[in-house]
Amino acid sequence: MSDMLIHAVSRVSTSGSRVAHGLAEQVPAGFPWYAGEVSDPSKCLSCGLRRTQSGVGLIEVMVAVLVLSIGFLGVAALQVVSLSTNNSAMARSMAVIASYSIQDAMRADIANARAGSYNTGTTPIKANACPAAGTTLATWQLNQWCAELGNRLGAAASTTGAIKCSNTGDCTVTITFDDSRSGVGGSNAQQVVTEGML
Repeated sequence: MSDMLIHAVSRVSTSGSRVAHGLAEQVPAGFPWYAGEVSDPSKCLSCGLRRTQSGVGLIEVMVAVLVLSIGFLGVAALQVVSLSTNNSAMARSMAVIASYSIQDAMRADIANARAGSYNTGTTPIKANACPAAGTTLATWQLNQWCAELGNRLGAAASTTGAIKCSNTGDCTVTITFDDSRSGVGGSNAQQVVTEGML
């Protein structure tokens, strides 16, 4: 008797409905396992139910790699700008040091400096064509200063130094060099002007 009852509950009619205790329950479309065709719903690939996604998809990985790549490019660009700016600051510092150097040299030979022996006139000294050392202290100091400019700022025609001293000892030292590699704000004729009293 119990076997017949269980058979009646699980029996499926040919019209697609389940008969249980005299009540008809309509079988939903797209769910063959519900009608007893598939015993394990988790193994049903054609069912309407969607299983929950697990793990990381390829799209998520590609997006993450793209974001990281953009970040690395930004860091690299920032590093390049930082290096060029530091080089520009160092070159300007070297120009200031060179201007102080020639002023100290002129203080040691103040009489000739006031007399105009160190003045370069309208033609500044070029680091790629330094004047001869000569036989006087003034010409030797100018030769050494020109070599210093070439070593610190580059021995090129764009690196120049000009000196103008009055008979009272007021001196203006103008150093010009190429600072175009510093990027924004740089110039191929950057000038550092120093004024001082001997």
